[in-house]
Amino acid sequence: MSSFVIKSIGNALNATSLISSKYASKKALSLFASPRKGRYNDDQKRIIESAYFEEVKYNNMEIATYRWVGKGETVLLAHGWESNTSRWEYILKDLKAQDYNIIALDAPAHGRSDGKQFNAVLYSEFINVVAKKFQPDVLMGHSVGGMASVFCLHKHQLPSIKKLILLGAPAHFTGVFDRYKSMMGFNNRISNGLDKIVLERFEQPVSYFSAANFTETFTAKGLIIHDKNDRIIPYEDAQLIASRYKNSKFISTTGFGHGLKDASLIPQIIEFINE
Repeated sequence: MSSFVIKSIGNALNATSLISSKYASKKALSLFASPRKGRYNDDQKRIIESAYFEEVKYNNMEIATYRWVGKGETVLLAHGWESNTSRWEYILKDLKAQDYNIIALDAPAHGRSDGKQFNAVLYSEFINVVAKKFQPDVLMGHSVGGMASVFCLHKHQLPSIKKLILLGAPAHFTGVFDRYKSMMGFNNRISNGLDKIVLERFEQPVSYFSAANFTETFTAKGLIIHDKNDRIIPYEDAQLIASRYKNSKFISTTGFGHGLKDASLIPQIIEFINE
């Protein structure tokens, strides 16, 4: 959406909040949680055609999983916002060449998975279900897929996972939420209302959901990769995670953007997995 449209929606909700801040806040959260893209187009479907497709369930929601069978380490891939498993096309060939057992899933309301709305907490439960079924050795998440992976490892016991790879991941939900509020130009009624809804729904304040804080207790070896010019998730988020995640290595890049799909990073990821 253009900045004009975004601000227009924000202004309309701000006006609505004068009548009912609760209603406006719910609409603002629904907008935040509703991906505008992420389902498969025809080109993306071709990327996953070679995978073994299987659905698993979480609370009566179908989770789409894809498996490229190998005899090596089992690697679980978690994509980011408004994406799907096809985003891993750039690295799949190299992972297959290592004979890894590759598993990927589609997030809630993305790809072929169920749902109309998305949040990182729900995504973390999806990841947990898939991880318990396939027992991965390595978990790799891009963007909010990385944050959801951290949430998952913080809440659940997953002893099979020995290594965690975070690509362009946010350090905390507060930053993600604040950037959304600022982008939309929400007033204090909506801003406070959003925080209240999170507290009521998840029984924790927004500040609790900090990937950086959660990694402090992780024993799994970590690899953090982030671009200095990332326009989506600030580089400072990666620095914060790296400062808290003691058992981790930090790779800083320049010019690869938020996607981090540059071929030069693939050997470094594979080297980390093979260590």
